[in-house]
Amino acid sequence: MNTNRRTCLQAALLASLPVLSVSARAQAWPDKPLQLYVAFGAGNAGDLVARAVSRKLAEILRQPVVVDNRPAPLVAASAVAKAKPDGYTMLMSGSGMALTESLFTSLPYDILKDFQHVSTMAGFDFVLLTRPDSPFKSLGAMLAYAKANPGKLNMATARIGSTAHLAAEILKTQAGVDIALVPYKSTGEIITAVRGDQVQVAIELVPGIIGQIKQNLVTPLAVTSKVRFPGMPNVPTVSESGLASYEVSSWNGFSVPAGTPAPVVQRLAEAVAVAVNSTDVRNELVALGASPMNSTPAQMTERMKGDVTKWRVVVEKSNIPKQ
Repeated sequence: MNTNRRTCLQAALLASLPVLSVSARAQAWPDKPLQLYVAFGAGNAGDLVARAVSRKLAEILRQPVVVDNRPAPLVAASAVAKAKPDGYTMLMSGSGMALTESLFTSLPYDILKDFQHVSTMAGFDFVLLTRPDSPFKSLGAMLAYAKANPGKLNMATARIGSTAHLAAEILKTQAGVDIALVPYKSTGEIITAVRGDQVQVAIELVPGIIGQIKQNLVTPLAVTSKVRFPGMPNVPTVSESGLASYEVSSWNGFSVPAGTPAPVVQRLAEAVAVAVNSTDVRNELVALGASPMNSTPAQMTERMKGDVTKWRVVVEKSNIPKQ
């Protein structure tokens, strides 16, 4: 064999080694426990959804999935962005992550460059609600009153800059009404304010309020998603109630560090799909007030891009100062 040919063969062999190494690692994945960072405290609706899906993922992948609660979105995301890209460190990401880009002057990571987004996991609708003895028996009636009485209607929301607060801002804009938004720190405070008539209406995530709705402590007027929530089939959507183009929802999914091998990402996405579409997990998520959902990595990435753009426009129009 001449020297040139030998050199070419050696170069080709060396070039193939990293590919073979990645492929071998992907086939062996996972061979140890996985860690899922969740930016919510234990017991929060988002945490309960993460644990429901994680339990099923552990069965499918035959490895434990350890939920690590880090109730600070930037801390949780930063930890995953800096982690080794081997598929063993995951982040429960989603629309809240997309929103942070518009609320902070700078972030310690790039939402689209430092993460490989894997699959959506669950969707969360918001619900507009009032007290049981309220004069408003429909969202249409509430909006009609707001138009006739500018500034006299108060609506409770979560903190300024939250998805719930921005959902309320979008409602005001599309309906062309002047409603005073009153931020509260917790769902419990919102429920107390509504029941005590401190505010006439409120907007809150379904998971946080579904128990009170089932107990008839508060009355739902409409949900903010495109279709009715399966757990409350008799509650109409905002679009059915007169605002045809209105649709706002929150969602969560799985992300891993950028550079994670494609075969590992694909296998994880497939495992998430099996998990959220299993009968027991679907039933558990609906009971919690969440809508099971999954996607391909490409679809989740596009959804994240779209949310970053959407929330940037809403935040700018609402004149919310950046932190």
